[in-house]
Amino acid sequence: MHDEVIRLLEQSCCVVPNIGRSTLPRDEVLRRCSDADAVMVFMPDRVDEEFLSLCPRLKVIGAALKGYDNFDVAACERHDVRFSIVRDLLTEPTAELAVALLLAMGRNLPPGDRMVRSGEFHGWRPVLYGKGLSGSTVGIIGMGAIGRAVAKRLQGFGCRLVYSDPLRLKPEVETGLGLALCHLGELLSESDFVLVAAPLTPQTRHIINSETLGGMKTGAYLVNVGRGSVVDEAAVAEALGSNRLAGYAADVFEFEDWARADRPLGIHPDLLADHGKTVFTPHLGSAVDGVRREIELETARSILSVLHGED
Repeated sequence: MHDEVIRLLEQSCCVVPNIGRSTLPRDEVLRRCSDADAVMVFMPDRVDEEFLSLCPRLKVIGAALKGYDNFDVAACERHDVRFSIVRDLLTEPTAELAVALLLAMGRNLPPGDRMVRSGEFHGWRPVLYGKGLSGSTVGIIGMGAIGRAVAKRLQGFGCRLVYSDPLRLKPEVETGLGLALCHLGELLSESDFVLVAAPLTPQTRHIINSETLGGMKTGAYLVNVGRGSVVDEAAVAEALGSNRLAGYAADVFEFEDWARADRPLGIHPDLLADHGKTVFTPHLGSAVDGVRREIELETARSILSVLHGED
């Protein structure tokens, strides 16, 4: 929590902050929130019927995030608790990171870094040839705010852009972003790079699986900045092992999805072991200091507006 955010809340609230960088155990969270009128939650938190029943005074939950699959909004409605998210502030930094992952994986940046540090680099050699974005086809699954922001950033790279989404963009938006709509199967079979930017819903869970991976162009790259469970990590590990996939990069992972009762306890070990074909970041999508401060401030203002009698 940024000090500025705590000071804003302290003007009219008694604030009990978690000033550390680790998530508190659930029983400690429930103890602290048992008499709270409001709570600010983050990505690792989870609100369900039990949480709301044990926190009867709650009037508002402010979520400092955009994707809210970890939070039971219907239960909040039943308990007459307002629930807010931050819709826009995470879009730009997440799109930046998505492009960084595309480049890092396609151009073998992590293996190149390891080679230089190993002492085995003695000047130029014909090694670590990868694939650039120029002249490639990039398929984007999910054309919400993040998908559109990524497409905007890819305009200068000279790549062909296609997308798959249940809701088609307006023709003028497609034209402005240089996008072409296609079915998921067509996108997978034609794309050199596939970027997942979809939220986690019952319809998108494991939309990338053994079957759909089998329909991808051999030697393509896959990047996930949406939600971990949109991708079946075990199937991805198998596709990497068989060389169906040339590489996989992700900022989100299945074990983070608290909405799943059967979520795995960690990242698939075969993915972690495959250093040469994978690039992973620890959920850095919105990890820009100024952006995080603004996300917290917007969440704090939402909380205060409800506590002050506004809807």
